[in-house]
Amino acid sequence: MASLMETIIDVLVKEEEAYRLLIELSKKKTPIIIKNDLDGLAKITEEEQNVVSEIQKFEKLRMQTMKDIADVTNHTGQELKLPDLIDMMSSRPSEQGQLREIHDKLKVTLDNMKRINEQNRELLQNSIDMVNFEINLLQAARRAPETADYDRGAYSTGSIMGSGTKTFDSKS
Repeated sequence: MASLMETIIDVLVKEEEAYRLLIELSKKKTPIIIKNDLDGLAKITEEEQNVVSEIQKFEKLRMQTMKDIADVTNHTGQELKLPDLIDMMSSRPSEQGQLREIHDKLKVTLDNMKRINEQNRELLQNSIDMVNFEINLLQAARRAPETADYDRGAYSTGSIMGSGTKTFDSKS
């Protein structure tokens, strides 16, 4: 059981460090989103994917270790969660303290990550909305209404407003 406790504490510490690295990358992403720097965004996203892969490895190891602890402690019929494990460690205050500390750190780190990701999501949504607005504006300009011009036979000429040969000359 002692080696399982060392393993779970070690895995949780490494997982929390990986999440903090992911937060730093997310913080770097915010000004890149504001600048509309697609190359920079692609680079940061690639770095994030590498960190997420590491987190997935830690998560898999954490789940297996928690399953092993559940088997050793006869909690096999239910999913053992970290707060449950902390409560179970009352006879081992040192390990209980370490688990509680890393649990609290993980909670704060994940809350920060959630906040930053929400901020970045809003910035991206605003950028998408602005692009859609500009596209709609351009499309509306191309679809200007037809003029009410008629020829001698009282037929509409069907000319579009602003589609004549006149163009804006900025040098004038």
